[in-house]
Amino acid sequence: MRSSALMAAVLLSGSWAAISRAEQPQAPAAPTMQTAPEATAHPSAWPAARSPSAFSTSRDEARISAIMAKMTLEQKVGQLIQADISAITPEDLAKYPLGSILAGGNSGPYGDERADGAKWAKLVAAFHAASRNSGAGIPVLFGVDAVHGHSNLPGSTIFPHNIGLGAARDPALIQRIGAATAAEIAGTGIDWTFAPTLAVPQDLRWGRSYEGYAADPALVSAYGKAMVRGLQGTLVAGKPLGAQNVAATAKHFLADGGTAEGKDQGDARISERELIATHAMGYPAAIDAGALTVMASFSTWNGAKHHGNKSLLTGVLKERMGFAGLVVGDWNGHGQIPGCTVTDCPAAINAGLDLFMAPESWKPLFANTLREAREGVIPAARIDDAVRRILRVKLKLGMLDAKPVERGNPAMVGAPAHLAIAREAVAKSLVLLKNEGGVLPLRPGAKVLITGHGADNMAMQAGGWTITWQGTDTTSADFPKGQTIGQAIASQVIAAGGQATLSTEGTSANKPDVAVVVLGERPYAEFQGDLPDIAFRTTREDDALIARLKAQGTRIVTVFLSGRPMFASKLINQSDAFVAAWLPGSQGIGVADVLVAQANGKPLRDFTGKLPFAWPDDAHSPVLKPAFPTGYGLSYAKPASVARLNEDPRMELAESASAENYFVRGNVPAPWHLGIDGAITSRAVDLSAQEDARQFTWNADGSLSIEGTPVDLMRQLNGGFALLLDWRIDRAVAGPIKVSFGEATLDIGDLVRAAPSGSPVQTRIPLTCFKDAGANFTAVGAPLRIAAPVGFTATLRNVNIEGVGVTIACPPVQKK
Repeated sequence: MRSSALMAAVLLSGSWAAISRAEQPQAPAAPTMQTAPEATAHPSAWPAARSPSAFSTSRDEARISAIMAKMTLEQKVGQLIQADISAITPEDLAKYPLGSILAGGNSGPYGDERADGAKWAKLVAAFHAASRNSGAGIPVLFGVDAVHGHSNLPGSTIFPHNIGLGAARDPALIQRIGAATAAEIAGTGIDWTFAPTLAVPQDLRWGRSYEGYAADPALVSAYGKAMVRGLQGTLVAGKPLGAQNVAATAKHFLADGGTAEGKDQGDARISERELIATHAMGYPAAIDAGALTVMASFSTWNGAKHHGNKSLLTGVLKERMGFAGLVVGDWNGHGQIPGCTVTDCPAAINAGLDLFMAPESWKPLFANTLREAREGVIPAARIDDAVRRILRVKLKLGMLDAKPVERGNPAMVGAPAHLAIAREAVAKSLVLLKNEGGVLPLRPGAKVLITGHGADNMAMQAGGWTITWQGTDTTSADFPKGQTIGQAIASQVIAAGGQATLSTEGTSANKPDVAVVVLGERPYAEFQGDLPDIAFRTTREDDALIARLKAQGTRIVTVFLSGRPMFASKLINQSDAFVAAWLPGSQGIGVADVLVAQANGKPLRDFTGKLPFAWPDDAHSPVLKPAFPTGYGLSYAKPASVARLNEDPRMELAESASAENYFVRGNVPAPWHLGIDGAITSRAVDLSAQEDARQFTWNADGSLSIEGTPVDLMRQLNGGFALLLDWRIDRAVAGPIKVSFGEATLDIGDLVRAAPSGSPVQTRIPLTCFKDAGANFTAVGAPLRIAAPVGFTATLRNVNIEGVGVTIACPPVQKK
């Protein structure tokens, strides 16, 4: 509770800024992270900014003060905590007065990942009603990762990921995309999106590179402003955001794109000058535009976790940049602060975090935070400042009015006007790197084969953060108003009087004049997209397809789907034309608009996209030498010939990838790849962290395998290493369960049946066991194969080889 003198200051201040300064948290007597000098910011060196005066007026602040005066400490602490819908129900709010709810990347309403807009609106309304009818009657904020459209929702409009939008270089387009996205989010009743990302990626090995708009901080700044304006509209003093607007989130503060070696959640080991010049420029623009929220980054700066860095969260963001809104954490990110756990972290609040993102840890975190508030470990002034900031956002959203702003019109999802914007954005995002002999646009009457593993693959063109966190199981059925690239090109070729065959295998009844080969990266999101290098590795099937097409004299147009520029010089050299299409989203027709000529001989659009990052001439990252510089891009209006590119990666690719890790937190790292036959289905699951494992179910007798470039493992064999299966046996079955390493196969059925069902277990098999069974350790190309009978179900988290130092008995050899 504030003193009467402070209340008088509040009522006489005339602006939110005076109140914000008056209530700045005092130096706590509580634990606050002591950051080293190299990780301590000097606010006066940073650019100044200020949340608009329209963010909150003196009348708004008086309303907030009146609400806070009636709140209990329990209710205030509850405002500081956000839970995931997978771990809380509306009924829980009667006892726990939480301030916010989120739907994480794998969380759908009522457990349904493919719920429609009406079901989303129903769940959001239930949480809003429950919160209004309990405690202080303050509704919860409901947040979601709508990062390229309302991307958790089937049937929504999926825009190109940010890297593609960066290639478009069109801030006005970004603002229109923001407005369309907000209308679809609000259409399902949701108030808040965790976007835009203002990262400036420096090392493209980072798996979140596609979430960054560009390497140019100035473009990121312009886009940040435009996206905030699009999502929220222009703030008007004394008025809430409109019913088709939602709160934006400038994220991730700070330098998530500057970590060493591109490691997700890693350490940006850079000077303060570089931190400001490269990574901070998007935030003043977003704050000046009225961003209601900012998200702290998982990552660190010179060893200090951002979630606990007071000099950045309070000194820079809240004071120097004048940010008046709330600072939210990332998924249990507070638990990474030294001395903290996910259920106990006063240091984060004391540093300036206002809202814990505590998806499943919220209940004990609430109890511990309440205790620490009572004991003064978290000062009352800091609690009040955080609550005020949260209520300020809720008031601006119209949630605290007697007649709240009602969001919830599912008809906005996938609206024709939004689909048209996405189609335009796809076309503007395409970058033409090569077009020898004018093979593009595809001429009227041409015989065209559309092939490659990305030709008819909605998951590949949409990328991560689509339906699910990693986006691996997205299908065309999820977006009935969309088109795959292959479908779109085929329809337009036929409309122009040509012949089109869509065949991912590359078969065609007649020899085609041109083959459009769609290749690229498989879907991924944070962490799981991290790479050891930026070489694109074609498969044996890709190589055979291209060789066959070239042998028959068919010209090749490669459409490359990726979340980053990649070293693909051999593929570019083999292609007559090469198009960087990034991750274009649901509207594949935007690709066809540029690649296919109409009956009049002209395409609907020319190429206008320019590279947002340099395209590499080798597999290093950061790029040692660009094959194509930032800003490069050809067009039909300005053609040019391209010299043959260097095909030497200038590094040993086999050494860049770990020879000892094959399955990491549910993901297969390059150069290894996962193969499963039709008998097995898989899905990402949470074992100890978000989507850190993958569950495999044998619907018939079958096998899964991890394969890749053969590696020499003699050192590991001679060093006494073992194959480790870090997994959970969900359903054991009778009969042999065979594990192969190279050419050797062992039967671990007895080990599996002896393991506790439903609990994580680590199974170790000495490499000498496989040697004795006939494995050749000088060239291991398949370090794991699991074959099992129908009914077997297991969840794999990690597979690697490690030193053990103890004697372990060998399972029986499985005879061939």
